[in-house]
Amino acid sequence: MTGLLLAGARVVGAEGTAREPVEVLLEGGRIAEIGPRVEAPGAERVELDGRYLMPGMWDGHVHLGQWAAVSRRLDLSAARSAAEAAALVRARVDAGWDASEVLLGYGFRDALWPDAPSAELLAAGDVAVALVSGDVHTVWSNTALLARLGLPDDAWWLNEQAAFDLNVRLSATDEATLDRWVADAVRAASARGVTGIVDLEMSDAVAAWERRISGGLRGVRVRAGVYPVDLAAVRARGLRTGDAIPGTGGLATVGWFKLFTDGALNSRTAWCVDEYPGGGRGLPSYADAELLAVAREALAAGLVPTIHAIGDRAVTQALDTFAALAVPASAALPPRIEHAQLLQPADAPRFAALGVHASVQPEHAMDDRDVADHHWAGRTGRAFAYRALLEAGAVLELGSDAPVAPLDPWATLAAAVTRSRDGRPPWHPEQALPLADALRASWGGVTGVAVGGPADLAVLDADPHAAELRTLPVHGTLVAGEWVSIPPRAPTPAG
Repeated sequence: MTGLLLAGARVVGAEGTAREPVEVLLEGGRIAEIGPRVEAPGAERVELDGRYLMPGMWDGHVHLGQWAAVSRRLDLSAARSAAEAAALVRARVDAGWDASEVLLGYGFRDALWPDAPSAELLAAGDVAVALVSGDVHTVWSNTALLARLGLPDDAWWLNEQAAFDLNVRLSATDEATLDRWVADAVRAASARGVTGIVDLEMSDAVAAWERRISGGLRGVRVRAGVYPVDLAAVRARGLRTGDAIPGTGGLATVGWFKLFTDGALNSRTAWCVDEYPGGGRGLPSYADAELLAVAREALAAGLVPTIHAIGDRAVTQALDTFAALAVPASAALPPRIEHAQLLQPADAPRFAALGVHASVQPEHAMDDRDVADHHWAGRTGRAFAYRALLEAGAVLELGSDAPVAPLDPWATLAAAVTRSRDGRPPWHPEQALPLADALRASWGGVTGVAVGGPADLAVLDADPHAAELRTLPVHGTLVAGEWVSIPPRAPTPAG
């Protein structure tokens, strides 16, 4: 048998869904033919019974190892104060905790807490405790943790690179265990229609995906990010942005070179033009010349930069860097800015003018609306301003930033289109995206189901143009023409 014939498929396009079902033939990892009746002797035939077929979803920004590990950590997302977070820690210790292991928590958001955290507040006897913030830009530790790791007394509260470094150290586990967790996360993503991710994991994602896919993990396409710490190793192998990672059969490629200009809103380290209510304008990561020098070094090695920029001052610096860098239009991937959560009005059209894509995470707007209303008061009309970017000609790429938000493209789409969650009124609905544009921004550069396109597809039980997006049911997912999630039924030979 050769090929796979999907029969009775209603094709979902960005602008609408076809009324009449068609048959879609997949061969060699691509869409070979579409029509009312496709003759494909010997192909496996699967009846979709009028279900909906669309391009597979891409998550444009994840940290998959961290996302895979989150379920193994103490959930702190419900804590509304430092005292509540500490109470959750005490409850977990009281329920029984092996003092030889570090108690890791994740998900606190302290920007609106009424009280102050401290190392002493997390005292738990001999149990070492480290809590990672929901935006992963802060780590809060107790004195037992500092003593165990040989850290100075003032390292109980770390932000930005110091926090990233400690989180990597705390998250370290053997490769086999982490790879099992990642495989679980990939299966869960496949069940939601995800066929591709941009993995910006902070430690050697290229080597990790070479190991995983060559070892048999086949459920997702990956663009693996590179950080400055990995530049020498990747350059020594002669790998460039867009290159297939050896041993992956083309499922994994080298992605962007990741740089930072600032921190995060919840940590009040996002670099802004205006001061925060408590003072300060955030924390820039580089001086202008330093950022440009590192970006130039990467581009000279064939690695296209993407730059994390959340505050409006940081976004301007990132755009200025790309203006000086002049990434050629022939580059394997376009330059990107990650997040772009607060914009100066004059910067919106610069994205299109410079050919810089905006990699944005709509669920962050739902998570941070109250924090933004407080810390960016008077400026939220240009916060998470996706419609303004779209209308200024920018190309958007949607993602989750998992574990900061769940790796679920339908939650991402719902936030982008409705600017609402949990029954609350829409927040700045003027910045909502039309569904057509949100879909295009979720398909990894694919414009629709078309002959010659990749056979990376999602089969849906409801029409996204008519159904509730956040809970939309996914029936099955294919990558390169192979089922990676829930085959509808045993195939039968096509006539």
